[in-house]
Amino acid sequence: MKPVLGIAGYVLREAAARKFILAFLAGITLVLTVVALSLRLEVIDGALAASRLFGEEIHSNIQSVDMALRPVYQAAAFIVFYGGILFGIVACSDFAPSLMSPGRIEHLLALPIQRWHLLAGTFLGVMTLALGGTLYGTTGLVLIFGVKAGYWTVGPLVSGLLACVGFAAVYAVMLTTATLVRSAALCAAAGGLCLVGGIIAGHRHTISNFFESGVSRAAFRGVTLLLPRLSALAEAAGDMAASTPLEVRSLGTLLVGVFVFGLGVLAVGFWRFEGKDY
Repeated sequence: MKPVLGIAGYVLREAAARKFILAFLAGITLVLTVVALSLRLEVIDGALAASRLFGEEIHSNIQSVDMALRPVYQAAAFIVFYGGILFGIVACSDFAPSLMSPGRIEHLLALPIQRWHLLAGTFLGVMTLALGGTLYGTTGLVLIFGVKAGYWTVGPLVSGLLACVGFAAVYAVMLTTATLVRSAALCAAAGGLCLVGGIIAGHRHTISNFFESGVSRAAFRGVTLLLPRLSALAEAAGDMAASTPLEVRSLGTLLVGVFVFGLGVLAVGFWRFEGKDY
């Protein structure tokens, strides 16, 4: 485990050297600061009387704070989920290809570590970045609305963790792609295709009705059955952030599906990396 942690630390130092972590935290802090300074909430006896954003009134009906903030938390959960995955695809697409670049990969393979340590450490380092950024952003959101409205909930934190699970499946595809081609652009494209496929897979039953019954519908259902249901996971994250009943049948089954997909893709990447000649 120590070599894996060492490679993960190497990835984090690489991100720090590129000012990646600083830019990442500065962007999240800027968004939270804008929300904190521009949002005004008037709460009377646990009910939201009025709210203003940039001085403009956006809510005039009096209702309980938890009910009034549900759409806000739900929208924030979708932004964190899809926005975070898109940002992660772009920002992290270069880590694995640069680690396997000529000269560097020969140096790393000369160290007393096994090949799978490199991939596992890279995956762990990137996920540490994603988890840290997600918790920082969602915790800031909880604090802002908690202080301004007096309503405290861990829903956004849990929904942020679900977003990290979704990104883990996407980055597994990106990391495996890096073992096939050392191209940041193709890694990002593979991550984007996985995200789009995951959105489609989450609505596979509805979309399959648009196909003619027979081979085409069976083929669509067969392909989408293998993909992680990311849109369903995003909806579950929105429901948990808003503290509303889950619309998905089983969150556990959904998470197991995403986990099995990511693990299977990583296994292909490990197998390919072990047999590759550098």
